[in-house]
Amino acid sequence: MKNQGSTGLKNPETPKGVLVAIGGNEDKRDELQILSAVLSLAKAERKKIEIITSASLHPKEVCKEYYQAFTKDTNHSVGLMHISTRKQAFDVQLLERITAADIIFFSGGDQLRITSVLGGSPIEKEIIRRYHQEYCVIAGSSAGAAVMSKTMIVGGDSSEALRKGTIGVSTGMGLIDNVIIDTHFVERGRYSRLMEIVSMNPNNTGIGLGEDAGIIVEDGCILRAIGSGITVILDGTHLKYTNVANIDSDEAIAIENLVIHTMVHGYGYDLSRKKYLKPEDLSKMDSNKREENKNENK
Repeated sequence: MKNQGSTGLKNPETPKGVLVAIGGNEDKRDELQILSAVLSLAKAERKKIEIITSASLHPKEVCKEYYQAFTKDTNHSVGLMHISTRKQAFDVQLLERITAADIIFFSGGDQLRITSVLGGSPIEKEIIRRYHQEYCVIAGSSAGAAVMSKTMIVGGDSSEALRKGTIGVSTGMGLIDNVIIDTHFVERGRYSRLMEIVSMNPNNTGIGLGEDAGIIVEDGCILRAIGSGITVILDGTHLKYTNVANIDSDEAIAIENLVIHTMVHGYGYDLSRKKYLKPEDLSKMDSNKREENKNENK
């Protein structure tokens, strides 16, 4: 993940799109802080939104909630894609809708339903292509957020975590690399299971998204916290010791010097520099970026 996010300058490998990962149970009725932020990121006045409910067993109910939220103030175009079979993942008409969408939104449910249906399909490839090559917004809640990372948590009880081999992982969509995203993080006490995964690969940054909490991911590495909830960052860069490679399955894991940060609305984190960003840091970055854009347009 190469980037010069601290200056606003991009290299050719920097994604042109924006990600919004949400921890689940976000406000869909009242202030709509997170969902309004999703809408504001898309540049079109009347947004084309495609809601992919592959993870859910109740797609109509899920889509109804999001439709009401996304059209509360403006008559945006909202479409439902309940892609539940591999055949549908190769459907040309659905693919055309993905190409035309301003916002692609993945609902919650089971993230394995997303990857097992969409993995390697034209629709998944087009979502990845658009994120890297075009400006578009790709958002997801709960399972829809967990699937964004290359390494994806797929199961494991928090009460059994920090014992080797108790947390299941699989391959996600890989929109963002070198991170592991967990959801409903604070409310379901999932610290231990994310600690276990980071201890096995300290190069990965753990991102624990609480409920009604989210992050906007810009330039592939700059995280901005949004919502009323809490986002937790687990940084394994400074890990001094772990016994995970030398113990048997189900034995307890020892970890020394795992760094933990918490973020609330208005704070951020630079994944490329492993740097915590206060509101004044983000404000300075925004100011620098505006100045650079201004100079480029002269």
